[in-house]
Amino acid sequence: MRYKRFWLVLLLTLLLCLSGCGTNTDNVQPPQTEPPVETPAATEGTQDRYKTDPVPEGKPQPVEPQNAQVTDNTYTCTLSISCATILDNMDLVEAQKQPLVPADGWLLPETTMTFYQGESVFDVLLRVCKENKLHMEYMDTPMYNSAYIEGIGNLYEFDVGPLSGWMYNVNGWFPNYGCSRYALQDGDVVCWVYTCDLGSDVGDNSMGGQQP
Repeated sequence: MRYKRFWLVLLLTLLLCLSGCGTNTDNVQPPQTEPPVETPAATEGTQDRYKTDPVPEGKPQPVEPQNAQVTDNTYTCTLSISCATILDNMDLVEAQKQPLVPADGWLLPETTMTFYQGESVFDVLLRVCKENKLHMEYMDTPMYNSAYIEGIGNLYEFDVGPLSGWMYNVNGWFPNYGCSRYALQDGDVVCWVYTCDLGSDVGDNSMGGQQP
């Protein structure tokens, strides 16, 4: 009788152990996954990531400043800075700024500059202004991956109306991207000009200014 009771207790113990070893799935949570990373929407049309429209055929493509490879090879270019358009709009200029406008409109006449292969229009403008002790102020614009020229010679954007500001052209073409992205070539002719009418008064009608 004692042995029968022993085996019964042993059997019950084994049954309890086996039932306790079962997997309880009632409280098992599904594996946690990271939320999907949203990628920026593609830029509309055919603009690049810096909102640049296609570059006209035959014109140089922009070079991103972070990808520029500056070498020791030296070349020359010509650079000038003109605010001649202000002379026809002096009535829009505040009295304290009128003396800043040269009588002939030239803040810097055509000047031959030496530059290093891989440098941009912005690099050379910054250097020529320092060398000639000419005021120049700019801001970095990550959206366009370029410096934006706010003022030269203490003449700023909007100083001569809501459509006024600084623009640049190279060999007669007004690039549709920032000056930090324009890699200079030997012999380039760079002109910085102040516009009072969103470019139309300096030969660029691409931005929608009034026809001259």
